[in-house]
Amino acid sequence: MPRTYWVAPSPPMHIIDGAAFNTFTAFQDISPAPAIKLPPNTGEPGLTLELEAWGEFSNTGTPTLSLGFFWGTAAVVLAQTALITTTTAATSWPWWLYYRGRVRTQGATGSIVGMGRLLLGTSLTALTQQFLPTTLALRTVAIDTSIEKVVGVGAQWGTSSVSNTIKVNQFDVTLRD
Repeated sequence: MPRTYWVAPSPPMHIIDGAAFNTFTAFQDISPAPAIKLPPNTGEPGLTLELEAWGEFSNTGTPTLSLGFFWGTAAVVLAQTALITTTTAATSWPWWLYYRGRVRTQGATGSIVGMGRLLLGTSLTALTQQFLPTTLALRTVAIDTSIEKVVGVGAQWGTSSVSNTIKVNQFDVTLRD
């Protein structure tokens, strides 16, 4: 008998903005709280994982910025942009990040293949865009689906400064067939 699949968001659905993060230069978690956790064996082969986040950033110089998504911890990057030089004097300028990946195998040595895009404000009304990840080889990522895993949004500034801030206004995780 065929299985029935539903498209549904993974809770919790965040109703407030995440915290603003600054003074860091390594790729780190900037997700809103509480964390979105996927139960064990949620990512069965053939299912699609869609991640979408949007938010805002500010700066006073022209620091570089990279955004991406991670699986479990910020050390397991699903997809990340290259460092992009931001425009000086950004004040709450928008960014929008999207990723879609197909689970190929599950278990402790599972894998997912995917890619996405970033739209990054160069003003309040203009943007630049970039695909992620940055190479073909980085599109396939080893993931452990045998235990509960957090899925999150990550960022990396090129320069640590209290003026370089970034936050997530919304983050959605959806599983679909």
